[in-house]
Amino acid sequence: MEKISLRHLHDKSAFICDMDGVIYHGNRLLPGVHEFLEWIKKNDKKFLFLTNSSERSPRELSAKLNRLGLDVGEEHFYTSALATASFLSTQCPGGSAYVIGEPGLVNALYDVGFTMNDYNPDYVVLGETRSINYEKIEHAVSLVQKGAKLIGTNPDLTGPTDTGIVPACRALISPITLTTGTEAYFVGKPNPLMMRHALKKLGVSRRDAAIIGDRMDTDIIAGIESELDTVLVLSGVTDLETIKRFPYRPLYVMNGVGDIIKDEIDYLEH
Repeated sequence: MEKISLRHLHDKSAFICDMDGVIYHGNRLLPGVHEFLEWIKKNDKKFLFLTNSSERSPRELSAKLNRLGLDVGEEHFYTSALATASFLSTQCPGGSAYVIGEPGLVNALYDVGFTMNDYNPDYVVLGETRSINYEKIEHAVSLVQKGAKLIGTNPDLTGPTDTGIVPACRALISPITLTTGTEAYFVGKPNPLMMRHALKKLGVSRRDAAIIGDRMDTDIIAGIESELDTVLVLSGVTDLETIKRFPYRPLYVMNGVGDIIKDEIDYLEH
């Protein structure tokens, strides 16, 4: 089988890494993650976990990885909730929102000066949540029809867990968009806003960074459109057949992040 050298990838000074499907499934750590992080630290690489999940804060994500046996400080995390809050704070300083989401999203909005408002908010903001119900959807529809702007934290349709695939933000927001005829604006990957936030936080240029993810429609296209080298891992929602459905290709395809530390890998037909 043809081999691919990873020397060019190893020369990168920073790595932007997705989490769900790359580092873990639910509460199960994926193979090779320990070795990958040891390699990152040993070689003094900068790194940032960039997740479209909006449920948890960086502190909670750091604590989760700690429970899984990984020591990663909260400064190494950036979420779609934080990106959404940052975007809205520049669009409408001191604004208000009706939020359907978890504490990670609500607290991010509070931290930038937003208030919660279920009567006449500037925005309806939706992120991943398990507490969505018909009444919340009905109320969100009413607010959007009255003029509130509709924001989704990320455009993912599904997300991986240790028990299988579950609905994500775009799936959850679809009843509102279909009912109102209003298109939501999604802030998370592949929105270039999210990528610029990540590069700025790392303090590197796009030429010095690579993005690692398990999704063609968010991670890989985000890297391509932001001119970063792209690494697709097959440990999440994408397989070799899925790649063929897209009109673009990742630079590298690997079984998991553990392959990144190798000198060379087998070429996986895609």
